Amino acid sequence: REDKMEDTLKEKHEHEERVRLALDNMPSEEDVDELAARFKAISEPSRLKILFALSCGELCVEHLTQAVGGNQSAVSHQLKTLKDHRIIKCRRAGKQVIYSIADGHVLTMISVAKEHLNCND
Repeated sequence: REDKMEDTLKEKHEHEERVRLALDNMPSEEDVDELAARFKAISEPSRLKILFALSCGELCVEHLTQAVGGNQSAVSHQLKTLKDHRIIKCRRAGKQVIYSIADGHVLTMISVAKEHLNCND
């Protein structure tokens, strides 16, 4: 009985320590909101396809449209959303706008997620 009470107190202390660690490592509300917005932006299927296409290198809207299917207007709309969330960036090359990934960490995240599609662990 005494051992069980010791175990319970030990577990309570461990949990309190974990709560303290969680609170110490918790991002600000503003950062959590921004992170959630970025996850929401990349979670839409057509935007995710754009990111997979851009993972092969920078592309203009015309070639992105070919790579992901769909129409240029829809792709342009999705590009704006990704750009507004600072997930992609663009540059001008003559009359064309060339798009690329703004943050390589995004590629890491979607690559890891893709690897785990068939993981049953």
